[in-house]
Amino acid sequence: MRNPEQTIGNLIDKSKLTIISYIDDEGFPISKAMLSPREREGIKTFWFSTNTSSNKVKYFRENAKASIYFVDRRFFRGVSLVGIVEVLETPEAKKKIWQEGDTMYYKQGVMDSDYCVLKFTAKQGRYYSNFKSEDFNV
Repeated sequence: MRNPEQTIGNLIDKSKLTIISYIDDEGFPISKAMLSPREREGIKTFWFSTNTSSNKVKYFRENAKASIYFVDRRFFRGVSLVGIVEVLETPEAKKKIWQEGDTMYYKQGVMDSDYCVLKFTAKQGRYYSNFKSEDFNV
C-alpha cells in the first residue's frame, strides 16, 4: 500500500457503519455496530457520539483498549484499527461533533447527560484487500 492514510481514509469515508469492540468485565470481547465517526483526523483519531448510559461507555471507563473496523463490501476490503478510547463529557467535546437532528437521540440537546463522545486514538492497524493483509503502524 503506497499511501495508507489516503487508501484507508477513502475506505473509511465511504463506510456507513463502524464496528467497535471493547472488553467486558469478564474479559470477553464485545462488538457493536455504530454510525460512522462524526469526525476524524487522518487515520489516527476518530470521534463518535453515543449514549453515556451504554454498556460500551461503562466498559471503556474500566478498560480503554478498543478496536474499530470499517468494511468496503463492494470491493471486499477492510481495515481494523486498535487503540485507546477516551470517554469525553466536556461541553467542548460535545459541541465539537453535535449535529442537527441529534435531539432525536438526546432530547435535552447538546448538554444532555446521556450524550457523550468517544475519542478513539489508533496505534496500529491491519488492512485487507485483494486476498492479502498488511499490518501498519499509525
